[in-house]
Amino acid sequence: MDNFKPLPDLPPPANTVGVVGWVRSNLFNSPLNSVLTLAAAYLIYEALAWLISWGILQADWVGDSREACTSGGACWVFVYARLQQFTYGFYPDSEIWRVNLVFALFAVGLLWLAIERIPHKNIGALVTLVVFPVAAFYLLRGGSFGLADVETHQWGGLMLTLVIAVVGIVASLPIGVLLALGRRSNMPLIKSLCVVYIEFWRGVPLITVLFMASVMLPLFMTAGAESDKLMRAMIGVIMFQSAYMAEVVRGGLQAIPKGQYEAAQALGLNYWQSTGLIILPQALKLMIPGIVNTFIALFKDTSLVLIIGLFDLLAIVQSALNDPNWLGYSIEGYLFVAFVFWVFCFSISRYSMALERKLNTSHR
Repeated sequence: MDNFKPLPDLPPPANTVGVVGWVRSNLFNSPLNSVLTLAAAYLIYEALAWLISWGILQADWVGDSREACTSGGACWVFVYARLQQFTYGFYPDSEIWRVNLVFALFAVGLLWLAIERIPHKNIGALVTLVVFPVAAFYLLRGGSFGLADVETHQWGGLMLTLVIAVVGIVASLPIGVLLALGRRSNMPLIKSLCVVYIEFWRGVPLITVLFMASVMLPLFMTAGAESDKLMRAMIGVIMFQSAYMAEVVRGGLQAIPKGQYEAAQALGLNYWQSTGLIILPQALKLMIPGIVNTFIALFKDTSLVLIIGLFDLLAIVQSALNDPNWLGYSIEGYLFVAFVFWVFCFSISRYSMALERKLNTSHR
């Protein structure tokens, strides 16, 4: 018995691990699930087969008029011929280089902040959040430094969608943090003001906010004091979105154990030091899914600016569909819009997941 050695563990059956095991345990673990799986697989196959045949294999891709669409499949010529308008709206052709320069600078700033190997993140944040918005405003608007003046009613398409979304995202987060801190404040006046602000804006639809900012607000202003329509829309979006962001931040703050606050007090830190150095860094990490969800919702809600006469990507495509020369290609137009929105929203989602993995401290 002293020479007895236990045999090594046998590997699990091949049909219980890996892809086969997952399929057996999740898709074919009962007769009903097996039937539903086969039915769903058939429907998916039929839909993908039609989509690939219509949208890729039989599609027409290049041309300048509907006469180029002769195959009977999707007419992506419609998107190809109007791609410049879908991207820049009614921006003058001779000034499009300014928009491209803004896109390039914005991409450089994002890569600077997103890629971990690139050094000097503090400088990158300062340039992206402070210097870039000023430079982008003068490049897009013009009227200074020898640049031609381009009124905001000429902005449109994807450019306008990104402008509204980026401004709303960047401005609503810090305002939302301040509102959340104010709502949790021990000062009754500050707390009451923040509660009233948050509950008011959360109870009003965004489309109503945009309508009021564009149509009703100028009625209460003196002659000659009317602000730009796009500026009013962005202010409305920021005020609306910051209320939702405040609730996301408040949820993260409430998830921090009381001991963290007590530890900060034991170290002799004042309110702002403990909040900025201990509480918020932990809370923001927990709030990433909620913050990203709010950002994605804001990005999609930019299509509502159509109600006030601003032609974002969806509105510019809808206007193009009314062109007598391109009637009958609404499916291609809406699929193009859906694909563009999906690319941006999916990219934001994937980056947030990577950020969550990077900041994971394994509390589970």
